[in-house]
Amino acid sequence: MASRGTPDPGLFGPASVTWQMHGDPMMWVAGVRALYLQALHPRAVRGVMQNSDFRQDAWGRLLRTADFVGTTTYGTTEAAEKAGARVRKIHARLTATDPETGERYGVDEPALLLWVHCAEIDSYLHVLRRSGFPLTDAQADRYIGEHRVGARLVGLDPDAVPADRAELAAYFARVRPELAAGPEARTVDDFLLRPPTHPLLVPAREVLWRRVADLAYASLPPYAHALYGRPAPRPATVTRRLRATGALLRCVPARLRWQLPPKHILRAMARLGPGARPAPYKVGR
Repeated sequence: MASRGTPDPGLFGPASVTWQMHGDPMMWVAGVRALYLQALHPRAVRGVMQNSDFRQDAWGRLLRTADFVGTTTYGTTEAAEKAGARVRKIHARLTATDPETGERYGVDEPALLLWVHCAEIDSYLHVLRRSGFPLTDAQADRYIGEHRVGARLVGLDPDAVPADRAELAAYFARVRPELAAGPEARTVDDFLLRPPTHPLLVPAREVLWRRVADLAYASLPPYAHALYGRPAPRPATVTRRLRATGALLRCVPARLRWQLPPKHILRAMARLGPGARPAPYKVGR
């Protein structure tokens, strides 16, 4: 929290790994990978499907997630806390039903919130590092640890959240037996492959969006490919594609990219000064 007269750096601040990473354009590919991964937890994805029309609102869900990440990363402490409170309030009143057992459960179960959190953080870290964003192992661990703060915002106990790569890997190994590509995951997969769009935009969807979705899917871990039942290119091929895509997107001037609403980064720079500009080379400072 900033003192009186001092600009509020927010929950993470310009000295964090998170601040530098989340300004990278490959976060969009990482976000789609997170959707693919999250859909493999039947209880978690059921909570989404039973409380919204995913096929009609998937774009809105993706944009709301991006806005939440942007607010909690670059917004003031007050804005981040309010965003977290809104999410907790929404989750607290939503339930889902297991069609096989009839069990009714809350979507804010800690185990489900933890899965969503870990799938997101793993996806952000994996895609950015593999696409060429410069992070040492120690900095990757620091990034994971920083996001215990974000986990608190959605209602998790920070002490129960993985703090580094070893703990995150152990978590995924522990939860893997619970994962499956059920009907809900198939719906997510189908949407991501062929999202509804205006007929005039179908060619653009096939040229642009399909490449993003294919790349996000290809970057999933092998067990996810096995569950979905669709093969992926060889890992070396995927890495080359990720690095080429990252290099291309990073050629677009950051100021131009950051003009897209809701302009979280530009607002943060206006609040804290030009020195707060996120950049990969600042991670090691």
